[in-house]
Parts: sequence; structure tokens; C-alpha cells
Amino acid sequence: MALPKGKISKARKHSRRANWKLSMPGISECPQCHQMKLAHRVCKHCGYYKGVQVVNMDEKKNA
Repeated sequence: MALPKGKISKARKHSRRANWKLSMPGISECPQCHQMKLAHRVCKHCGYYKGVQVVNMDEKKNA
């Protein structure tokens, strides 16, 4: 069975394992108000999600 020739330092091991990258969040256009919003979430501007008004924005503006 093959064996490593020498010890691999913690810094070398961690730098090799740290090659993951963050991806951008899924941003899409709201079909109601055409503002950009995060995917699968209620629109901040109009309060709609999948064509149904979930949050009444008139109450939010008054509060």
C-alpha cells in the first residue's frame, strides 16, 4: 500500500481544502412590479409571491 513521502503541514492541507467559492444569490424580476427580488421570496416592494398578495404594503407604509 502506498504511503506519503512526508508530513503535509496544516497550512498546506487547509489551503488545498479551501478552494470553494460563494455563489451569487438567485435574483429574479418580480412579475407584478418588475423590481429585482430574491428568488422564492416575497417581493419587498409590492408584497406579492407567486401572483398572490401575501403582505399588505399599505399597512407597512403607515406603520
